[in-house]
Amino acid sequence: MTSVLVRLAQDPIGTLRGVLLAAPPCDIGHDDFDLHPEMRADAQGEAVQAAVLIPVILRPQEQGGPVLLFTRRTETLSRHSGQVSFPGGRRDPADLSPIETALRETQEETGIDPAFITVAGFLPRYRTGSGFDIQPVIGVLAPGFALRPDPHEVAEIFEVPLGFFLEPGNRREESREMGGKRRYFYAYHPGSHYIWGATAAILDDFVSRLLGASMPPS
Repeated sequence: MTSVLVRLAQDPIGTLRGVLLAAPPCDIGHDDFDLHPEMRADAQGEAVQAAVLIPVILRPQEQGGPVLLFTRRTETLSRHSGQVSFPGGRRDPADLSPIETALRETQEETGIDPAFITVAGFLPRYRTGSGFDIQPVIGVLAPGFALRPDPHEVAEIFEVPLGFFLEPGNRREESREMGGKRRYFYAYHPGSHYIWGATAAILDDFVSRLLGASMPPS
């Protein structure tokens, strides 16, 4: 864990690009049924194209090192109200790429200007049971960005040290009844926050790649 944090501090873009995809994948990489594939439908309907940004902020080591930025959705939203998520949303017809979707939605939700974001790469797409095809985009935030959250969509913006997610014991496998069936998913509990579902699954993929890069070759 320590080695990857040191590498991020020394060469953040190079380290991230070494473990990420250089371009969006053509096929879905993961979905809500990874932990119980027997529940996956043989055929799925057309999904809503979407993208999220995983914002990496390179805080100095004396301030805890790199952190990830999250939003907590307002309780008044019709979908996934009150849940923790990465900034992002559905593709607009005018968006030319998942990057444009992720950066536009991030600015609308958090106020972060795209000029402060350097895209480092992509993770495999993720399909949710609610019908969204999500392209995760990883971006490094430069110092000086300002937060202006949209009060209609965002109840809170908060940071969690990346080191918290790199500790394997902080990832839990949980379950709950949804639609009359028991569903299994990953979850993280940083402080008073609860990160689960698609956000936790995407986060787990990201963290696994970082941890894999920190392991010495066999």
